[in-house]
Amino acid sequence: MDPYMIQMSSKGNLPSILDVHVNVGGRSSVPGKMKGRKARWSVRPSDMAKKTFNPIRAIVDNMKVKPNPNKTMISLSIGDPTVFGNLPTDPEVTQAMKDALDSGKYNGYAPSIGFLSSREEIASYYHCPEAPLEAKDVILTSGCSQAIDLCLAVLANPGQNILVPRPGFSLYKTLAESMGIEVKLYNLLPEKSWEIDLKQLEYLIDEKTACLIVNNPSNPCGSVFSKRHLQKILAVAARQCVPILADEIYGDMVFSDCKYEPLATLSTDVPILSCGGLAKRWLVPGWRLGWILIHDRRDIFGNEIRDGLVKLSQRILGPCTIVQGALKSILCRTPGEFYHNTLSFLKSNADLCYGALAAIPGLRPVRPSGAMYLMCFEYPNFIRVVITVPEVMMLEACSRIQEFCEQHYHCAEGSQEECDK
Repeated sequence: MDPYMIQMSSKGNLPSILDVHVNVGGRSSVPGKMKGRKARWSVRPSDMAKKTFNPIRAIVDNMKVKPNPNKTMISLSIGDPTVFGNLPTDPEVTQAMKDALDSGKYNGYAPSIGFLSSREEIASYYHCPEAPLEAKDVILTSGCSQAIDLCLAVLANPGQNILVPRPGFSLYKTLAESMGIEVKLYNLLPEKSWEIDLKQLEYLIDEKTACLIVNNPSNPCGSVFSKRHLQKILAVAARQCVPILADEIYGDMVFSDCKYEPLATLSTDVPILSCGGLAKRWLVPGWRLGWILIHDRRDIFGNEIRDGLVKLSQRILGPCTIVQGALKSILCRTPGEFYHNTLSFLKSNADLCYGALAAIPGLRPVRPSGAMYLMCFEYPNFIRVVITVPEVMMLEACSRIQEFCEQHYHCAEGSQEECDK
């Protein structure tokens, strides 16, 4: 049965083009029962949907807990600095959005990788002699999460593997496994302020390893790698010829006793896709503007990876155009005092939380050096504490944790004296 398009010259209400099925060679022109398909409904989710699981969102989004009438809920679970209203963004940032909206210039579609002018602003902001950038090296995304998603999609095929930190951000595994990519976990060492176990990391690399994810500063650990340690990580990647996906969303959110080193500034040999965004440093996670910075001075990625990122970004039409329109003012007009005040608050809360939890039997917190988190552990279990809550609530939360641990903690092995060490 062959369809033909026939032009009609009708003056009535009939359409000018008819799709006619013509009986050819004795076959019926009436569409019959489809061969190879059973005539009953059978709609199932895709393999990708079934493989997708975000453990944090699954718990938080579906949590149904009967509230204690005598205690207000204090959420320490989601890294959203806006939840309690104590960490607003700077008025200059808000004004930039208002101005972009009022201009009427940003109501339409933008190129899938972002406006050229917006990409130029990001390139200029993060350019430095050690890691030069141009607009062509920038892909704008719908938040840092989409940046990570695009990087994994362009670097790895189903059946390949990626190297992911443990403890680490759960989204890496969520995205990879939904794509059929194997996740290999390399260990972070709490006794070394969460540095990478480099020997174990290198042992995991094989011919199917597509990339290494390095998250610095760390979510969930709140750690910041030293320049020396980052150089050792790069040495492994160079030796094994493994590209790096650098999750640097918390870049520059480090406390005064530490220094953040962008990974790409320390190597000209290893190709790096650096992911960042407005969410954390500017305290606007809901605005969903992220980016990928392509560092490839030896042209190892070549045009294929760059073109691949562009093609993958075309699956949707990029981040919010109004935020893109506000980007120049956000980057140029946000006062330094805003960044300083944010970090001062986080450092104060981190010290407060660390001191309170360190005194609790069964918990061994590691003092954070940046980001928004503190990790407590007693092997093999860990908990992450978000330190963006108001100080009074942080004190109350620590008090509740202490009360719980005193009621339920028991020394599993050895004497109580050994457990308290």
